[in-house]
Formats: sequence, C-alpha cells, structure tokens
Amino acid sequence: MIYLVAVIGAFVAGAINTLAGNGSAITLTILTEMLGLPGNVANGTNRVGIFTQSAAGSWAFYRKDRLNIGKSGLYIALTTIGAFIGIYVALKVSNEAFKEVFRFLLVLMLFVILVKPARWLREDTDARELPLWISVPVFLALGFYGGFIQMGMGVFFLAAMVLVAHYNLVDSNAVKVAVVAIYTLVAVLIFAWQGLIDWKIGGLMAVGQTAGGYLTARFAATDPRAGKWAYRILVVVVIWAILRMFGVTAWAWELFV
Repeated sequence: MIYLVAVIGAFVAGAINTLAGNGSAITLTILTEMLGLPGNVANGTNRVGIFTQSAAGSWAFYRKDRLNIGKSGLYIALTTIGAFIGIYVALKVSNEAFKEVFRFLLVLMLFVILVKPARWLREDTDARELPLWISVPVFLALGFYGGFIQMGMGVFFLAAMVLVAHYNLVDSNAVKVAVVAIYTLVAVLIFAWQGLIDWKIGGLMAVGQTAGGYLTARFAATDPRAGKWAYRILVVVVIWAILRMFGVTAWAWELFV
C-alpha cells in the first residue's frame, strides 16, 4: 500500500513539475518520511524520476511542436552550462546558507507573478532575440542556481522565459523540462558514482513521475486552457512553498494533530 501511495504522489509531482515546478517537495517527503531514506540518498534517488519525467515531457512537447530547439537553443545551452558549473560547485561548497535566501526570493517571485497576470496568460509566444549581454548572464545564472540548489529553479526559469524572453507559459515549460532533463542526467550520474541512489525505489517513483510528466505535457501542448491552468498551479505552488519555507505548514500540522 505504501508503494502505491508513493507512485501516486510521484505522478502528482511529475504533473506539477511539468506545469510549474517544486514538485520535489512531494517526492522528497515521500522518500524520507514514508520510505525512510537518508536525506542524501533521497536527494540522489529523487533525481532519477526528475530526469525521466523531464525527458518524457520534452518528447511530448517536441512531438506537438511546442519545443522549438532552434529558437530556444541558446537559452538551453547557456542554462545547461551554468548548471554543470553549479553541480560542480555544489560538490565542493555547502548551499545551506543560500537556501535561507531562497524563501525571500519566493516572496518576491509571488508578487512578480500576481502583478499584471496578463503577461503570464498570453496565448502566443512573441519571442525576441535577446542581446547577449542580457541572455548570457541571465541564463547562466539560472543554470548555476539549478545545478547548485535546484529548489525552485523551475519557477525562476519560467519567470525569465515569460517576462524577459517573451515566451508564453506553455512554451516556457517546454524549454524548462528540456533543460532540466539535460543537466539532471549529469546529476544522476554523479549521485550514482557516489552510491547515493536507491535504484529500486528510484525506479518505482520514476514510473509515476514519468507518467505524470508525459501526460501533463501532452495536455499542455494541445489544450487551449493549459496556459491558465499552468498559471493557477504556479501561484498555488509558490504560495505553498513560501508557507512551507517559513514553517507555517509544519506549525499548522502540529496544531491540527
């Protein structure tokens, strides 16, 4: 029964990751609290499902012509390079201090999302070729953050694609899952090399995450309501992440029980 719950939770996380981000809050809780994995092993094991869901989502977006590699190639390449650097630095330096800053960045991001929602709900991608002095630092920094911390990277990447590069939210998600698939493969190899992946549990969770990522990507690529749903889920995910990071959800749970 516990494994069925884990697969269902992984499916939900895969769907959330595809349309918004931060679904790892669900899978990491399952891996540590329900399945009893140590934190570092849970972190490595979780990357297996993130890779498979991102690869499956990328394929679904690509087949429906929502992932244009030629138009988005520079952003994908820059973010991937930054992520490789971030992964390397994460092996050498603790990122705990930077995680403290993350919760305040989320509060700022919530205001950015809620102000002028029409920017997030545009139906057409009005992408423009950004000058290198903007695209290089922005997407290298995003990639570095994703490789170094990962937490919340999807939310910040969507903001850059929508507000800076002028993509619509669905096409932004297509680029996001492609980037995450590439650099997460490297992360999986590194965690596997260090013996920090439980392949049995990781494979089980990956089944749910892959199904959630693929089916959600197909929905997002074909349904005209997908942009509105992606925006709603993004708002809910960011609010929930803020409450969680500031300990409100834990306090409410203790009060309830």
